[in-house]
Formats: sequence, structure tokens, C-alpha cells
Amino acid sequence: MRRALPFLIALGLAVPTGADEAGRTGEGAPAEAPAPAPRLAVEPESFDFGRAVQHKTLSKEFSLRNYGTADLVIEGVSTTCGCTAALLDSKVVKPGGSTPLRVSLETRNYTGKLERRVLIRSNDKGAARFELKIAATVVPVDPKK
Repeated sequence: MRRALPFLIALGLAVPTGADEAGRTGEGAPAEAPAPAPRLAVEPESFDFGRAVQHKTLSKEFSLRNYGTADLVIEGVSTTCGCTAALLDSKVVKPGGSTPLRVSLETRNYTGKLERRVLIRSNDKGAARFELKIAATVVPVDPKK
């Protein structure tokens, strides 16, 4: 029995445990790493200017960040109204990088709650169309001031 014990121990070490050194499972195929891909994040995702008077232009800078592993390409930026404008510094954002997006909203002669959207189209498959929301509560200009 003493001679059989080392043989049984060595035999037990040779039993496969599910994956070999190359990362292959029992089927012999190598485990695949995910393909490089961009990942868009907008900071902040929305913004409320709060109370604002009529006939003013409100501005806010947002950051478009790429948390992915491939270049993020901003294919287009559009707004839902002529009273809103969006200016992008760069259409390509490297992995780990960011670019500013400057958004302005004209209150014109509106009154009450004003909500607008900026649509960002990119090559991020998970967020190919991102809606950035901006808002303000517009009040009439006080003639006494």
C-alpha cells in the first residue's frame, strides 16, 4: 500500500480542474477577451438652471467622457428647439479622455417651466443615442427693478 500511495497522489494532481494554463475550458477553445469598445458618459446627465428671467441666455458646460477601450466618435449633436444650442470641442474622444460640450438656452419671452433636450449620437453601442435634459423656470422681468 505504501508504494501505491505516491502513485494515487500523482494521479490526483493530473485530473483536470476545468481550465488549463491557456485559459481553455474542457472544450479546447480559448477564452475570448471582449472586443475594444467605446463607452459614453455625460456629466452631469441633466441640469436645471432654476429660476431665470425672460430674455436671458443661460449657459452650462457638460463633460463627455469615454470610459471604454476604443475611440468614442460623436456622430452628431442636435437640439429640440432653436432656443437651445450645443457646441462640441472634439468629435473623437480617446479611451479615458473627455471633451466639453457647451450648451446654451435662451429664455426669450417664455414663462413657466422650460424643458429642452440635447441629443448626442455616438458609436457607443450601449448609448448610441443619449438625451441630455436641461430645464429652467422662466419668470417675467420685474418692471420695478
